[in-house]
Amino acid sequence: MIPGRTFFAGEEGNIMNIYVGSLSRDVKDDDLRTLFQEFGQVETVTIIKDNFSGQSKGFGFIEMPNSEEALKAIEGANGKELKGMAIMVNEARPRPEGGRGGGGGRSGGGNRSGGGGSRNRY
Repeated sequence: MIPGRTFFAGEEGNIMNIYVGSLSRDVKDDDLRTLFQEFGQVETVTIIKDNFSGQSKGFGFIEMPNSEEALKAIEGANGKELKGMAIMVNEARPRPEGGRGGGGGRSGGGNRSGGGGSRNRY
């Protein structure tokens, strides 16, 4: 996948990245693969999981090598029910340069007790 590259209908040989949201925690990679294979060849399936708990974060990505099939998959799978949830499907947008956005860190520092040292309140 080429970052920042958008693929158009009918382009062959270009992998199209598809975002799938509103996933039930019970959905597994194989469930998504089976659903999307109805529309064409599936290159990869990735469900994003929490680093600590290992549970699904409720979204994932599908890569399909044929953009025409991928567009049919987006249209056909969007709103379909999968394990009790209507899934949301659309073309994945590239991440902004630099990865995640984010707020600034904390600045300043030092002792904020207002002088006189710290006081044990308990």
